[in-house]
Amino acid sequence: MGRGPRMAGVDEDFFRALERRRTRALVERDMATLEELHAPDYELVTPAGKLFTRQQYLAAIAGEPFYADWTIDGDIAVRLSAEMAIVRYTARLRFPSGREVVCRHSDSYERRGDGRWQAVWSQATELRTAA
Repeated sequence: MGRGPRMAGVDEDFFRALERRRTRALVERDMATLEELHAPDYELVTPAGKLFTRQQYLAAIAGEPFYADWTIDGDIAVRLSAEMAIVRYTARLRFPSGREVVCRHSDSYERRGDGRWQAVWSQATELRTAA
């Protein structure tokens, strides 16, 4: 599914693994990993349309448990260029309240000056089933 140049050690599977690592860190509240993987200018748009900066999002994760589970349903599609990668997949998010949301999730990663790949934008859109 990916398009663009191949870089040594960096391909679609690299980003699939990176996204799984990031989502696992969100559930486990692994702040060191989250700080490493989210760029200083990171922004999230939630399924409800709320905008979180990196600081706001990581503070929310560090506080009370935020996610009870984050399951990736199916494959992760990847679009890749030399400096940017976009991943897209369907996720089932479960919150400590018991509420569950199925959403289409997209994350944009950029290669930063030090060569690290960091998430810069995330967007989640809730998928509602017909009643």
